[in-house]
Amino acid sequence: MLKLNIVCVGNLKDKFFIDACNEYKKRLSRFCELSVFELKEYTNLENEEQIRNAEGNDILKHLKGFVVLADVKGKQLSSEGLAEFLQKQTVLSSEITFVVGGSYGVSKSVKDKANFALSVSPMTFPHRLFRVMLLEQIYRAFTINNNIKYHK
Repeated sequence: MLKLNIVCVGNLKDKFFIDACNEYKKRLSRFCELSVFELKEYTNLENEEQIRNAEGNDILKHLKGFVVLADVKGKQLSSEGLAEFLQKQTVLSSEITFVVGGSYGVSKSVKDKANFALSVSPMTFPHRLFRVMLLEQIYRAFTINNNIKYHK
């Protein structure tokens, strides 16, 4: 079974985000072994570069398999495109890690380790909301690939 990791800076605090993520984790359990790693959000450092580097060092410890970085400058895919992308990657790798950086983005070292940069939208979203959106799109991709009526 595919191992799917979500590495994200910051944790969920609002019950509605926690509930939504838990729902998609439950739904995804039939398709993959999902692990979510919530990493410390650094707020007490002097500048954005120091924050990116500190968070980046933590992120690097969790990168396994094929690494997909959520990045506004990455490649945009439709839901069907993401489904096709995931289907191809599952043939090539038994583990995929998605990275959601912090408020200031990710360090150069994290960008360098990524195998693919994915943009969901040119718009900016709060990281907690984006996590729900990412889980939903991954679930949608699995339903598309398994001919399950969910995607319209």
